[in-house]
Amino acid sequence: QVQLMESGGGSVQAGGSLRLSCEASGSGFRLTAIGWYRQASGKQRELVATVTSGGSTNYGDSVNGRFTISRDYDMNRVYLLMNSLKSEDTAVYYCNVRGYHYTDALDVWGQGTLVTVSS
Repeated sequence: QVQLMESGGGSVQAGGSLRLSCEASGSGFRLTAIGWYRQASGKQRELVATVTSGGSTNYGDSVNGRFTISRDYDMNRVYLLMNSLKSEDTAVYYCNVRGYHYTDALDVWGQGTLVTVSS
């Protein structure tokens, strides 16, 4: 199967920056998309940003222009650079990977990393 290791969460003041990382490890897998979602307290999980194996990116409306997603060439590591952070960006951020484990469809979530933005 696939294991995900997330890092980079923490506390920052409004206007500051943070970078999240997520690394996928295991064997027999091929990822087609990797990215980040977030869930604030009392709200539904929402898209932050994703990148496909072809390099296409997709951003949530609330972060577009402030956050940048990038990946290693082998698609096993993804980064999320978050600039101009706002208090409303406070949430648990979850890494998600999709693809295939041998011939089985793969959709795996990390355990989440907390980002707290204070105003």
